[in-house]
Parts: sequence; C-alpha cells; structure tokens
Amino acid sequence: MNKFNLSNRVALITGSSGLLGVEHAAALLEVGAIVVMTDVNEKGLKKAYDALLNSDNKERIFYKVMDVTNEGNIQDVARELKSDGLNVDILINNAAIDPKVQKDSIVESSRLENFSVDDWDFQIKVGLTGAMLCSQVFGKEMARRGQGVILNIASDLSTFAPDQRLYKKEGLQPEQQPVKPVTYSVIKHGLIGLTKYLATYWADKGVRCNALSPGGVFNGQDDDFVQKLTHLIPMSRMATKDEYRGAVQFLCSDASAYMNGQNIVMDGGRSVL
Repeated sequence: MNKFNLSNRVALITGSSGLLGVEHAAALLEVGAIVVMTDVNEKGLKKAYDALLNSDNKERIFYKVMDVTNEGNIQDVARELKSDGLNVDILINNAAIDPKVQKDSIVESSRLENFSVDDWDFQIKVGLTGAMLCSQVFGKEMARRGQGVILNIASDLSTFAPDQRLYKKEGLQPEQQPVKPVTYSVIKHGLIGLTKYLATYWADKGVRCNALSPGGVFNGQDDDFVQKLTHLIPMSRMATKDEYRGAVQFLCSDASAYMNGQNIVMDGGRSVL
C-alpha cells in the first residue's frame, strides 16, 4: 500500500501563484491529488495553472480566484467547490505577503521605526488571519466528514529572529539600511501557534494540522545576499524551489498519519547552529 498516494483527495492551496505555491501544487499532482489552486492575483494564478496543466492532470487541476482576507469570498469558493462535487480534504495555507527587503522603494518604510499600522494590519490579515479563516471554513467541513489535513507554510524564521546583517548594504546610513519587516517574523511565529491550536482542536474528528518551515529558496537574489546567507547554512547553499515537494507529499498524506502539531524545519541545518 502506497501511503503517499492521494488519489481522489482534494487539496486546496492558497497563494498558488507564488514561487512555492506552484511547487506545492505540483507536488500534490505528482501523487494523484485533485488540486484547487487559489490566489487573489487572477493573472498570476492563471499563469501558474497553465504552467502545470498537461494532458495527464487536466481532470485533476482547477483554479479559483480567492481572497483569504475575505470570509465571504472563502465561503463562496467552498460552496462552489461543493456544488461541483469537490470536498476539500487537504488545505495548504500558503498565502503571504513577503516584501523584497532590498527593493529601494520599501527600504525606509520597512524599518520598525517607520513601519505603518496599515502595513502591519494588511500583512497580518493576509498571512495569519487568512490562514485562520481558511482553516475555519474548510477545517469545519473536514471535521464534519471525519478526516482532513491542514498544512501551514511557515518559515525557518518561525524558530529564530531574522539576521538583519544579511540585508545590510555598504555605504548606507543605519536608518537607510534594508531590513526584514517585523510582520514576517510575527506572522511565521503566529502560524506555529495556530498549528498547535488546530492540531488539538479537531484531533478527535480526524483532522491533523502540521507546519512546514522552509529555509531560503534561491530565486535570483543578488550575489552578496546569497554569499552571506550560505555562510550561515551548514549545507553551504540555498534550497532549490522543488526541494520541498517530498515534505509536502509526506505531510499531506497517510505517510504522516500519526504526525500532528509539528513544525518541520527544512533549512539546510541553519536553525540548529
């Protein structure tokens, strides 16, 4: 019996147009799941969907525009899927705002001294409140049916503080230096708390919840940043975008049937130093 087989199970992924969102969808398609890709960015979502669509999976891949900050919209999508005969068995909470800290236009506003309450509220609403709302809507139905899996995508920064030296630029005054915004750490730590809460909340109803915390993924970052980061990683490199597929397959399948409430950190060993 192949415990990784997800044939006939429906997986919904938020933030599916992002770098890892596409990979999560590809991972579950590989093991037979029916995949519903969702994102608020319709253009990006359609592009991601088209990139994965092929003759082998065309009956198992769908996309829905969905805003994780809008409870009514989430409920509408749930009703639409149900009317199409698709009951969500697996929820991957992947949606997030990840500002590129080296982009000149946001450097000043990303610093804690200048960070706006509006940015705080919006980013937490997407990355943390959105995960709660999706878990509420889809998890409730999983519990009613007696089985389901929720996977929250966090970060290795859910286990330690960001090292702001990674983003430091020569020649800039301290108040001009780019930083990883405060919301990123708060959201990723919050997702671990949500994971533990959900793991015990519906455990007796057959619903498990775990978290996956990826380390840095290479995506064309500048050489200075890559060099600084890889010096902090025992494996001396960043991850490739497809290296988390196996972990996603494991955490969403019966291969991890007795795992609940855990945070799986995959960062090349950085967090153990």
